[in-house]
This record gives sequence, structure tokens and C-alpha cells, in this order.
Amino acid sequence: MKALLDRARSFSRRVDFESRDYRKLAEGQYPEALFITCSDSRVIPALITGARPGEMFELRNAGNIVPPYGSPGASGEAATIEYALEVLGVQDIVVCGHSHCGAMAALKSGDDLSRLPGVDAWLQLARPELAPALSAADDDPSLPGVAQGNIVNQLAVLGSYPVVRQRAEAGRLRLHGWYYEVHTGQVHELEDDGRFRVHAG
Repeated sequence: MKALLDRARSFSRRVDFESRDYRKLAEGQYPEALFITCSDSRVIPALITGARPGEMFELRNAGNIVPPYGSPGASGEAATIEYALEVLGVQDIVVCGHSHCGAMAALKSGDDLSRLPGVDAWLQLARPELAPALSAADDDPSLPGVAQGNIVNQLAVLGSYPVVRQRAEAGRLRLHGWYYEVHTGQVHELEDDGRFRVHAG
């Protein structure tokens, strides 16, 4: 923790906040995309994409799960999606899952999560649609099939949000599925044929 604190204390000296780019951030944010991904500490959106401050709006939670539209109670996920589209006007949404995901591993294992009731309730949102991928998963610890199946499912859930559906149908919003390999750094993109592929940069 000390190293994190030391870097936080020196942040304003390490970054040129006198530059025009940083001064402009005080005027507002105009991100290009909403990036929905896992809370996993090994997944760092700005590092993966090279995004600078102000370029990407982020939504992170365990398993990059999007609650179904109209779920009861307040939802930070629903609020973030709504704000990103209606206020910030983002034109792209990326759902990015990753290899070696603890949430996906918990779903596959079927372990008793009674001591983690919040985690258990959260993962139940993804479990029904993931049943085929879970039953077909092999012993690969990176769980590519499960993580990729979850990405596809979460994109479908996003499509149930009227604000997403309306903008997508009008050609004002593009949805993307990415699968990030923690152990290689490769990003696999979901294509129209339903397969994830790596494209050379």
C-alpha cells in the first residue's frame, strides 16, 4: 500500500498538468466509448487500449455483468449505461471479458458461495444463459469458452436496454465484444460469425 500511496502523492509532479490537454479536462469529459469490464486487478483498460484521461468511460464489476433491463432496485450499471449514452453521447460500447476470471471460475465450479451471499446473488444474473458454455467447458484454467460465452450474453442483455437498442438500430451506436488474455496480452475481437479472433495491430 505504501508504494501506491507514494505514487498518488507524487502524481501531480509526475504528470504535466500545465499542458493544454490536462487543463481541458476541467471543462468536461467527452469519452469515445463506454468500456464494460471486470474488476479484476489484472485488467487495466487504459493500459490495454492506450486511452488517455477523458477518452474512455468505464464500468467495472465482478464478471463484467450487465443486469437485465428493469431489474428491481437501484443499479450502478444501469445508471452508468444511461449516463454514457444520454449525457455523454458515446457511440461505442465494449464488453471486455478476460481469461482466468474468478467470477467465471466460480460459475463453472458450482462451489457453495453461501459465505459470499453478495457474490452468489450477483453471479446468478449470468448463470442461466451461461449453462451451455459451463457444461461444455474443459479443464483449461483460462476458461476461454465460458468467458467468451459471457461476453456474448452480456451484449445481448445490453440490447434489452431501450436506450441501447434505439441507438443501435439508428446506427448511432456500435457494440463490441473483446476477450483479453491475461497471460499473453492479446485481445480477441468478436466478429459477425460469432467467433473471437486476434487481429494484428
